[in-house]
Amino acid sequence: KLDELGGIIKNKARLVARGYRQEEGIDFKESFALVTRLEAIRTFLAYAAHKNLVVYQMDVNTAFLNGNLQEEVYVSQSDGFVDPDNPNHVYKLKKALYRLKHAPRVWYDMLSSFLISQDFSCNTLKNVS
Repeated sequence: KLDELGGIIKNKARLVARGYRQEEGIDFKESFALVTRLEAIRTFLAYAAHKNLVVYQMDVNTAFLNGNLQEEVYVSQSDGFVDPDNPNHVYKLKKALYRLKHAPRVWYDMLSSFLISQDFSCNTLKNVS
């Protein structure tokens, strides 16, 4: 992290997976995450405006790092961070990492489960025109 003059305040790093090496059906089951159709968002906003409701938006920092993995995923040690006593060891992940192909799906599943546990309901309609 740099200050306004470009000096180093503290060193920061982010561990990412080499998702390009994953194969669907072998390393993970599903890689997609459901998204809301634009028509649904427009309808929601129009209804909220009609009823003079306040609409809030939020962003979850590091969202993809919060999902618990269902499959076993192993990653090799990163260059420059290899344990000299165990250079051939790999790490088993408990949570998703950036660039895992199924990280968006894992996050969606976790958020969806939480919302349902809070008495929200899931729309079961498909491809409504």
